[in-house]
Amino acid sequence: MAYPSSELSLARRILGALATGAAIALLAHVATVFAFFVAAGADPESLMSVGSFFLNGSLLAFVLFSLAAVLEAFRRWYIALPAALLAAALASFCGTMLTLIGQGTTIDSAALSYLVTVLVGPNLVFIVASAIVGATVGVVVWRWVVRGSAPAATPHGTLLVRLPASTLAEGQVTHIDRLPVDPEEADREWDAYVEVFSDHGWKIVEIPVAEGLADSVFVEDNAVVIDDLAIIGVAGTPSREGESEAVETALRNHRLRIEHITAPGTLEGGDVLRVGSTVYVGSSSRTNAEGIRQLRALLSPRGFDVVAVPVSRALHLKSAVSALPDGTVLGYAPLLDQPGLFSRLLPVPEPEGAAVVALDSTTVLMSESAPQSAELVRSLGYTVFTTPISQFERLEGCVTCLSVRIP
Repeated sequence: MAYPSSELSLARRILGALATGAAIALLAHVATVFAFFVAAGADPESLMSVGSFFLNGSLLAFVLFSLAAVLEAFRRWYIALPAALLAAALASFCGTMLTLIGQGTTIDSAALSYLVTVLVGPNLVFIVASAIVGATVGVVVWRWVVRGSAPAATPHGTLLVRLPASTLAEGQVTHIDRLPVDPEEADREWDAYVEVFSDHGWKIVEIPVAEGLADSVFVEDNAVVIDDLAIIGVAGTPSREGESEAVETALRNHRLRIEHITAPGTLEGGDVLRVGSTVYVGSSSRTNAEGIRQLRALLSPRGFDVVAVPVSRALHLKSAVSALPDGTVLGYAPLLDQPGLFSRLLPVPEPEGAAVVALDSTTVLMSESAPQSAELVRSLGYTVFTTPISQFERLEGCVTCLSVRIP
C-alpha cells in the first residue's frame, strides 16, 4: 500500500486556494476598514464610504490571493509574505482604477499620479494588512484545507516536527556524495510525511522553523523520548548548535521529565534505538563515549540495558537499523559494523529500507525509495505506507529523523 503522491489533487488545491484567498481578503478588508473607522473618530458614516472605497481592491485581491494559493505560495510564511504584498499592491492599484473608471474619470497622467499617491497612502494600510494576514492566517488556512483535519478517532501519540529551513540544501553530508537538493520538492515531501501521521490520528505539533540552521528539520537528533522521560542531547557538530532550545520548549508542554546530556558529552537522537527494554546507542561521529555514559546513567535506573554499537559506515545508528513494533530489527548489512550485537536482525535489500516508523502496532511508515524492503515488511503481516523523502535522503535523512514521536 503506497501513500498517495505528495502532489495535491485538483479538487483539494482549488478548495484550499479559494478558502485561503477568501480568508486573507476578508480579514485584510475588515482590518483596513476598522483602522480607518477608528481614525475617523468611530464615525458610523465612515464605515460605508471606507468599505466602498476598498471593495473593488478587496475583490480583486481575493482573486489574486487564490491564484497565488493555487501555486502553493501559502505553504511557507516567507513565500506567503512577498506573494501577499505583491498581490495586494496590484489589486489595490487596479481596484482604485476601476473605481475611478466607474465614476467616469478618464485615466490620464493626472489619474495615474493619483493612483500612485493612493497606493502609498490609504491603500498601503490594506497592503500591509494583507501581507500580515497572508503570512499568518493564510498559511494556516492553506495547510488546514490541503491536509484536512485528523480523521482518526483514537490518537496514537504526538508528533513533533520542524519545517525545513530555507537553507536546507546547505545541510551536512558525511558518508555520501553531495547531490543537489530542491527546497520546493523537499517542502512537498515534508508535507506528505506529516500528512501520513495526521491521517493516522497523530497530533501534529510544529516547532518554529530555525532559519540559518540547515539541518534543523532533522528534529529527532535533538532529543530522545523514552516513556515519560525526554533527554535533550548535545549536537555532535557545531553547525547544529542552537537547534534544541525550541524542541525542549515543545517537550516541556507535554508533561515529560526533562534531563540533559552535558558537554563534553555529545548525543544525537538518530543514534538511539529502543527495542523493548534494550536501548542501542551508536558510537558515531555525532555521539561520543561520554554521551553514551550519561545516557546509561539516566536509563539504567529505569531498568533499561544500554548497549553501545560502533557506527563508522553511516551518519547515525538509525541510518543503518531501526525496529518494527514486535522488536524485529531491520538493518542494511553493508552499513553495520557489528550486526551480531542485534539478537533479532532482519537484513533488508536497500539502504533506505533500514528506516521504519511505527504508526501503530500493526502499521508502519517507510521510504518510497525502498520498495523491496517494504514488500519484505508486508510479508511479516504489517500494513506498510510509503512516502517520498528523496530530498532528505540526499542529506542522509530518513523517515525516523524527521520527527520526535511521543506515545
